[in-house]
Amino acid sequence: MERIVPVDPQTAQGHTKELLDIVKTKMGLVPNMTRAMAVSPAVLEAYLGISGALTHGVLPPKVREQLALDVGEANHCDYCLSAHSAIARHHGLSESVVLDSRKGQSTDPKTDVLLRFARTVVEKRGMVADADVAAVREAGFGDAEIAEVVAHVALNTFTNYFNNVAATTIDFPKAPALSE
Repeated sequence: MERIVPVDPQTAQGHTKELLDIVKTKMGLVPNMTRAMAVSPAVLEAYLGISGALTHGVLPPKVREQLALDVGEANHCDYCLSAHSAIARHHGLSESVVLDSRKGQSTDPKTDVLLRFARTVVEKRGMVADADVAAVREAGFGDAEIAEVVAHVALNTFTNYFNNVAATTIDFPKAPALSE
């Protein structure tokens, strides 16, 4: 049962309505997560701001989705895993890539380094070692990629925690549990 009652886009007013209209224009629908965030327009605006800004970064959309899956799995967020599994397929990622991403790994060596770094950032709460950053640099990435991985970890941790607290109803095909 939802702990935060989502806003109905049909009855929303003022700034809340404007924000939900932006979501609908961008996505073609208004997911339950954004409806729940809309109880505080400041929260929804913060989410839209950082997620929108990161679309202009150096990391490609496929890698951004892989990072979201990696972090979502680390934070045990079924809502985000379901949403990003669906979005990843829209970006052309195969089921095996989605599952590998959830495990924090990739068959592409460069992406693998970024996913492992992101998982380390989550697990160590940002207190990474010099060797962790050096591994990213040795794979050919620079400060921009490192900064964006940290930003994606923060964004996805925010949405993961929000959905876990809100008990947001999943409105995407449910992602299956990983088999151990």
